[in-house]
Amino acid sequence: MAYPYSTPRLGFRAIRPTADLAIFIALNADVNGYINASLANIHLPTESDLAEFIKDLAKDLLGAVIWLKHPSHLTIAERKDLVAQAKDAGKEHIVEEHGTAIGQVHLTSLEPRHVHHRWTEIGLDILPEYQGKGYGSEAISWALDYAFRRAGLHRVKIAAFGYNAGAVRLFARLGFRLEGRERESCWHEGRFWDLVEFGMLEGEWRAMQGRDEEAERLGEKI
Repeated sequence: MAYPYSTPRLGFRAIRPTADLAIFIALNADVNGYINASLANIHLPTESDLAEFIKDLAKDLLGAVIWLKHPSHLTIAERKDLVAQAKDAGKEHIVEEHGTAIGQVHLTSLEPRHVHHRWTEIGLDILPEYQGKGYGSEAISWALDYAFRRAGLHRVKIAAFGYNAGAVRLFARLGFRLEGRERESCWHEGRFWDLVEFGMLEGEWRAMQGRDEEAERLGEKI
């Protein structure tokens, strides 16, 4: 069986609160990312906010650091050189021999008395320099597979503020259904915006998997 915590370009590893602190500090320093993801969007993120966030991730159904794999052709010596260069640049623990840390993905947990409802919500952060390259799509697709195939969940939620138009387009493109809007629930840059809510059911995900597998089969025949 293929290693389950991996995609063609990415690897997903459990969060190490101390060793992975550097990637979370970098994510916390991305002010635009914070504004796009938090209702506390006029608040400057602090070290205590970061500590609380990492603490909350430990309680989630899934919390993983996203690692961009190094090119497969690199030798062990070349990988060690990348690590040494990162250390010299002050990016120790963001670059390791297996890859470069580029973000985090998590699935929220329900309270014990609510678990029979079998749903979760995806949270995702990607460092700015790695955005727009399809890594977010790859991570979300992996998280969906984890939720439906491995965790046996029935429904997955994801949401974006209306001013984050890129995220709204991405979620629709990945097959999430628009489920509703919390109208004018978020104040940003002088006006109110909607919170746009999306969802995907297990059956919808499996139908998409079937279409993808059929397309691959037909492609092999051609």
